[in-house]
Amino acid sequence: MNFIAMNRFKIKKNNENDFIKLWKNRDSQLNNVPGFLKFNLIKGKTENDYTIFASHSIWRTNSDFINWTNSQAFRDAHKNAGSNKHMYIGHPEFEGFEVIL
Repeated sequence: MNFIAMNRFKIKKNNENDFIKLWKNRDSQLNNVPGFLKFNLIKGKTENDYTIFASHSIWRTNSDFINWTNSQAFRDAHKNAGSNKHMYIGHPEFEGFEVIL
């Protein structure tokens, strides 16, 4: 059964292009992780002061995703995450889903 992991971000107005560039240029390490299937960065609606984005990754199983979050590759991929706080409103909001159909 596949697992979908999503982090939802509120990105301050006028920071959208920098946020997209950050994701395009990051060394995610995902292609070398057992159980990883696919990644998408998706854009949602724009409100008065922010735009919604979500990182959307598909994993073979929930255990594969958990193993990724506990790995050195995960720590390496996220080591500079705090240096871009000026773009965000609040913290990312995680949601995990098991695929049923």
